[in-house]
Order: sequence, then structure tokens, then C-alpha cells
Amino acid sequence: MGSVLLAVIYLIFISLGLPDSLLGSGWPKMQIAFNVPSSYAGYVSMTISFMTIISALFSPRLIKRFHTKWIVIFSIFLTILGLLGFSVSKEYWMLFLIAIPYGLGAGAIDASVNHYVANHYSGSAMSFLHCFYGVGAVISPYIMALALSRARWNEGYRWTAFVQAGILLVCIISLPLWKKTEDSSDEEDIKNSAGIRQTLKVPGVIPTLIAFFAYCSGEATCFLWTPSYFAGTKAGLSDELIASFGSLIFGGLMLGRLISGFVSNKLGDRLLIRIGIVVEFIGIMILFIPGMHYMVTAAGFVIIGTGMGPVYPSIQHMTPVNFGKVYSAAAIGLQMASAYLGSTFMPMVFGILQEKIGIAVMPVYLLIFAVLNISLLEVTYRKSDAIKKE
Repeated sequence: MGSVLLAVIYLIFISLGLPDSLLGSGWPKMQIAFNVPSSYAGYVSMTISFMTIISALFSPRLIKRFHTKWIVIFSIFLTILGLLGFSVSKEYWMLFLIAIPYGLGAGAIDASVNHYVANHYSGSAMSFLHCFYGVGAVISPYIMALALSRARWNEGYRWTAFVQAGILLVCIISLPLWKKTEDSSDEEDIKNSAGIRQTLKVPGVIPTLIAFFAYCSGEATCFLWTPSYFAGTKAGLSDELIASFGSLIFGGLMLGRLISGFVSNKLGDRLLIRIGIVVEFIGIMILFIPGMHYMVTAAGFVIIGTGMGPVYPSIQHMTPVNFGKVYSAAAIGLQMASAYLGSTFMPMVFGILQEKIGIAVMPVYLLIFAVLNISLLEVTYRKSDAIKKE
């Protein structure tokens, strides 16, 4: 039954990825419909991420009080409400109200399922889990592109909500699987888990949080602004083609996580992260090449996503090893909050920056966060190793 449950968990992460790329893919048309500047996408993204931070910070308490399966069911329901709400929004301000359930659902799923998989499955399973997140995030830009060609951007959100509803139905049907795979020792570990204040005092936790902030700052900037980057730097592209470019970074993430899923148990989390960030650097360097055909630039974004692929799941999977199972629930919740803090503010900051300097500054912005990410993770490794030697 464990393998069947794992398949359901993978489906849950497809549902987590589905909403994430819709705003970036649909924004060039949404901006016109709402008659607002391009940077206003950052404010909506910030609101969604802020609500995700709140749910991530509360996740240790939720995990203690409720089983993961119930957190998942309720959270997917919240994202469906958010998607349907976006689909009927006629004024820009309405997006902020709908962003509340939209963001709350995502954070609770992310933290609870990551904690469950990190403590019950291998690094390979964790990489495949986040690969399926990429599947969801790749699908939705094409749903939006289809909506733009056949109807309006509103339908892109509505059709995605229907897909989410199907996944929710599967999760409800599979509820007995969780009970059959429960272990009494799991409940004891959760009962004795440390709180956020205690966890923050563990050496290496704070550098990891900042590294997560840096990683998701770059990732979320790509999520939101990749289509706009092509619209601003490559002339003559159709609206449908520009919208479809929202899937580039997600396609790369999916590829990177698929590859790491096959090799993670052999290479280990740390080496995977190092290799991934080197690949990310290569992709960023491609974006610096002036006057390149849009397909070369598209390849650069795919390479960036491929390099980013193993970073997120590997950091999550090594959390119980680095800090101990007692601290893993709170540490993962904090990592989620820190990650979404980067997702909240840094795409908005880039939106303001690109209005003043130009969207061509995007490669520099991504490079800064990639350097910060790898530097702080290396600090974390040293602190973690020092504790183990004591």
C-alpha cells in the first residue's frame, strides 16, 4: 500500500504545481484587462506568498493536531476556491481577496507533505515528488495558452480549477491508504517534535533559511516574469507563444528533478545541490549573450530550471539528517516560510526594478541569488558537520 500512497502523494504535488504558473502566463493579458502597470503582478504574487508564509508557520501546529491527509484535503479545496475566484474577478482589487485562500492552501500542502516524505521516504522519492510539482506547473501555462487562443484568460483559471477538483476526488477516495501505512512511532515523533523557537537555535538552521529565501527569490522571479522577459526583449512573438514560455522554467525543474530522482540515492543531497547550482549558472550565462534567437534564450531558461531542480527537494530531504527528526517539522515549516518570503517580496522588487532599468536586467538579478544560495548552504554543511563531530 505504501507505493500506492506514494503515487497519490505525487498527484498531490501535481495539484500544488498547477496554480503556480498561471499568473505569470496570463498576466500580459490580465494586465490589459485590469488596466494596470505590468509591475502590479508582483503585488498579487506577494499577497499569495504572504498567505502561504502564514500557513507554513502554522504548519508545525497543524501537523501535531491533524493528520497530513486532512491538511491535504482542506488545502486543495482552498486552492480550488482561489482558482475559481480568480476566474470570476472583474476588478484588480478582487485578486487580493481571492489570494487569501489561494495562498493558504499552497503553504499547508507544501510543508505537511514535505515533512511526511522527508521522514518516510528516500531522497529519490523526494526528488520525484518535486518533479511532479513541475508536471503540474508545466501543464497550467498550456491550459492558459489554450484559453487565450480559444476564449479568455479567465477560462485558464476555471479549467485549472476543474483539474484540481478531479485530484481532490482522488485524494478523498484514497483516504484509507494513509491509515494502512501509519506507524505508531510516527505519532510519537510528531508528539515530541520541537517548536519554532527551539528550532531557530539549532546551528545551521538560520543559514538554511536564508539560502531558501535566495533560492525561491530566483525561482519565483522566473515563475512570474519569464513570459514578460520574452515580451520585452524579443519582438514579434505572438501572445500565445509568450504565454507558453511560462512553462520553460517549470519544464526545466521537472527535468532536473526527474534526473536527480534516479541518481540522488547514489550521489547524495549535497553533491546534487552543488551540481545543480553549477548547471543553473550555465543557464544564466546564456541569458547574458546579446542578440540571440528567442529559442536559444528559451533553452537558457530550461537549463536554469534544470539546475534549480534538485536544490529544493534535496534541502528538504536532508533536514531530518542535518537537524534531527525532533526539529524536522518546525525546520521544514520555517524553510517553507522563508522560501515564500523570497517568493513574496523579490518578484515584486524585480517588477519595480525592471520598470526603472528594463527587464533585460533579469539575468543579473538571478545570478545574485544563485551565488547567495550556494554560499549559505556551504555554511550550513559546515555547521551541521561540526555538531555531528561533537
